[in-house]
Amino acid sequence: MFFFLSKTLSYLLKPIVIIIGCLVLSWVLKSARWKKRLFLGGMVMLLFFSNEFIANEFMLAWEVKVTPFKDVQKTYEYGILLCGAAKSEVGPNDRVYIGSAADRINHSLQLYKMGYIKKILISGGSGRLIDIGEKEASQLSSLLQLMGVPQDVILVENDSRNTHESAMEVKKILENLTTPGQCILVTSASHMRRSLACFAKVGWPVDHFSADVITHNRNFSPDVLLIPKSESIGIWNVLLKEWTGYVAYWLAGYI
Repeated sequence: MFFFLSKTLSYLLKPIVIIIGCLVLSWVLKSARWKKRLFLGGMVMLLFFSNEFIANEFMLAWEVKVTPFKDVQKTYEYGILLCGAAKSEVGPNDRVYIGSAADRINHSLQLYKMGYIKKILISGGSGRLIDIGEKEASQLSSLLQLMGVPQDVILVENDSRNTHESAMEVKKILENLTTPGQCILVTSASHMRRSLACFAKVGWPVDHFSADVITHNRNFSPDVLLIPKSESIGIWNVLLKEWTGYVAYWLAGYI
């Protein structure tokens, strides 16, 4: 039930859904006062959520900062790669399709190639409300092997459906093999805060290596300050999803 509710709520709290809801209600309601309020509210939210400067500032405050490779101080036994990069139901199933979170894979590969991690544990099964049978961890394993990572240094956990379950399953796999201090977690910078909290909650506090940075350096140009952008709404989609997830996990006792 928690899995269903958390996924449903993240869909409903998308800015575009809220804005359209306000505009539709402003059209169908009979009260002139509420028509005006909802229409103005929808337009104000549209301007707010599409502003690049505002979206970037909020995400800058939320993302866990990236660690330069030169600042990785030791070699880890395991790099824990959280799934969420592959796309499903796309084209023929004779290949792996990667979405906007591709840097999770690229940076895990780079950590391995540069000698910072000895093995890669990929964690994540199907996070969809309707399981169509695809297991992302297995897909990413095959992709990393195509990139030159030997199969015998890749571990696959493909039963978990969310970050909380990933933390529990990863601990089960690794607790007899290594210690938390020998593990480094790789996931999106926007997702790292919730992920680290989940791993700490199950008693497996790990180091972190953020990927898939959404933000850019602070910029005060007129283009950034004044021109509405659909990409900014996309940033808010991610941010509201993470905020909702964090609160939901806290209420459920997962963090």
